[in-house]
Amino acid sequence: MNRRRTALLSLSALLAAGLTAVPAVPAGADETERIRNGGFDAGADSWWTSGVTAGTDGGALCADVPGGTVNRWDAAVGQNDLTLTQGETYRISFHATGTPAGHSVRAVVGLQVAPYDAYHEVVPQLSVSGDTYTYTFASPVDTTQGQVAFQLGGAADPWRFCLDDVSLLGGVPPETYEPDTGPRVRVNQVAYLPRGPKNATLVTEATEPLPWQLKNARGTVVARGRTVPRGLDASSGQRVHSIDFGRHRAPGRGFTLVADGETSHPFDIGTEAYDRLRVDAAKFYYTQRSGTPVRDDLRPGYGRAAGHVGTAPNQGDDRVPCQPGVCSYTLDVTGGWYDAGDHGKYVVNGGISVWQLLSTYERALHARTGRPEALGDGTLALPESGNGVPDILDEARWELEFLLKMQVPDGEPLAGMAHHKVHDEQWTGLPLMPADDPQKRELHPPTTAATLNLAATAAQAARLYDAYDPRFAATALAAARTAWAAALAHPDVLASENDGIGGGAYADRNVADEFYWAAAELYLTTGEKEFEDHVLASPVHTADIFGPIAFDWAGTAVPARLDLATVPSRLPGRDRVRHSVRTGADRYLATLRAHPYGMPYAPEGQKYDWGSTHQILNNAVVLATAHDLTGGAKYRDGALQSMDYVLGRNALNLSYVTGYGEVSARNQHSRWYARQLDPALPHPPAGSLAGGPNSSIQDPVAQAKLKGCVGQFCYIDDIQSWSTNELTVNWNAALTWMASFTADQG
Repeated sequence: MNRRRTALLSLSALLAAGLTAVPAVPAGADETERIRNGGFDAGADSWWTSGVTAGTDGGALCADVPGGTVNRWDAAVGQNDLTLTQGETYRISFHATGTPAGHSVRAVVGLQVAPYDAYHEVVPQLSVSGDTYTYTFASPVDTTQGQVAFQLGGAADPWRFCLDDVSLLGGVPPETYEPDTGPRVRVNQVAYLPRGPKNATLVTEATEPLPWQLKNARGTVVARGRTVPRGLDASSGQRVHSIDFGRHRAPGRGFTLVADGETSHPFDIGTEAYDRLRVDAAKFYYTQRSGTPVRDDLRPGYGRAAGHVGTAPNQGDDRVPCQPGVCSYTLDVTGGWYDAGDHGKYVVNGGISVWQLLSTYERALHARTGRPEALGDGTLALPESGNGVPDILDEARWELEFLLKMQVPDGEPLAGMAHHKVHDEQWTGLPLMPADDPQKRELHPPTTAATLNLAATAAQAARLYDAYDPRFAATALAAARTAWAAALAHPDVLASENDGIGGGAYADRNVADEFYWAAAELYLTTGEKEFEDHVLASPVHTADIFGPIAFDWAGTAVPARLDLATVPSRLPGRDRVRHSVRTGADRYLATLRAHPYGMPYAPEGQKYDWGSTHQILNNAVVLATAHDLTGGAKYRDGALQSMDYVLGRNALNLSYVTGYGEVSARNQHSRWYARQLDPALPHPPAGSLAGGPNSSIQDPVAQAKLKGCVGQFCYIDDIQSWSTNELTVNWNAALTWMASFTADQG
């Protein structure tokens, strides 16, 4: 559940070049047109240039762009001092050409002064498919310091850019957005397990049961039945029926469901897809690595230079100072995973992600259906493959070693605590490869929450790595003990909600659950009475912790409870712990059975939260754990059915996992999986989970297109919609865990 502000435009270098001042809008000017001299009838008046040689040519402004620049903003033309009104809809349009053809321009409407917010940006490829470009957006702020900029740098060779007919019209009607939801029969577009539940949803105004047919790839009807009317679904505003075709168990590919004159997207009945998804979801992390090149031979199409290693223009993560006034030392915090679509690295989000990857493997060791060999050495094609260590442990270690580096050194104030995060001084814009990030990096203050994340995950790591690398296991356990002691000494050092410039704030006002989690992991690894006593004395231990959202980075009581229930130990009252998991699972199962779309998630007022897809999956983790504890088929089926929503059985008829399903998300918010903005860059890799519906729609794209949305419809597959469509390491951790569980049930 990432709390982050809008992506910002890195124009500091451009602004430092000294831009030409422009006059205010003259009296009597058209009140809706914000651009002055957009047709260049008055030459280049009101326009500035930076890093290019420019002049008018045939009624257009043309700029000769030098080759060999590094950043987009190293060469640019633009106009400043534009007035924008919060909530008003604007249409930006321009005519642009590039010679030779195929170059792209980054067109941005944003703030001309710090923090250089970007309100709208696109990167069209020029002279390829038409030369006139038009886009609509809503301004999120009131300002008289707006800017339109056309950034042209980053090309190896010189080229020529010509611009004409630039317009920024205010007061235009908002763009009507109607998502293409495809056929009204909504299914899991990937696969149903042969002996698993098979459910679908039909959107229809009919009030009586309707006939349905299941057809194989040849069009032969192999099963039939009648729908069950469910009435109005509050999460979508649709009237729907349910379809249950679970009695058909024969495997195959290319099945479709037909009902009410509609034919669903195709899907399989089988297990192969989940064997692939287990791997692809875990492979996501390699391409998120910081501090190392990503090898194209291991991830074809995703190879890139190492980010933040001190090679220009990077300032590097090897000697990172603190924010001013926080500390007097620097730390080597190289490595780790980039948290999401930005270049920040956050201990609390990294902590819950590491726990869930390690838990995926630990479950495979202890559960009756677990298959640890499916996560073993060589399964993920990592640089470390072949070292005799399960690949999922190798991947988790990449982040663990970064977490250990975030600990305050001995002899310093708050020694043993962990810094909350490290990221750029200011937000960067999109697209921007990690190796091309020029900004200063900063350590943010240590916090109790980050320290306890380190204690919990390092303690968990100590018991799992001991069989493969006892020295690393001992190092991790020592760090966990140090962090635990530091947290006890400083129990209320909290992150500021206002520390959200350049990276997410990740503020958490209640750390009782983190204390409980860290104590639980230390107890399970050491068996020591100190940690047992803390677990048993914690009010969290007996609290009802299974709310509408089971767990996330800010709520870590459930991870503790699940591990105490499943990892072998001699904890007094362990039966009561296991019973509490079943009670929580029963609650999610009741929610799922009541939900017309069959998911264990029904937030109050249908107010979907940030990262709702992973919240659904984490609720399913509780169901799956109850199955592991009891063998109860109802829990297994509930967990499996939860996967249907993420893979297409939803109001938008969309798989939220890239590359899985007939129609899947592929434009998640990211600075380097940014093909929507730059055709030279890739879409996110297969197995990447989109955040999904978010009723708060905090970003300008969502606010412009999704205003008034209901629950499941608060989502758009647009790279600029960071509040509904980001990808993050903790969201993919939930997918990795559930994909592995699902594959094991085959």
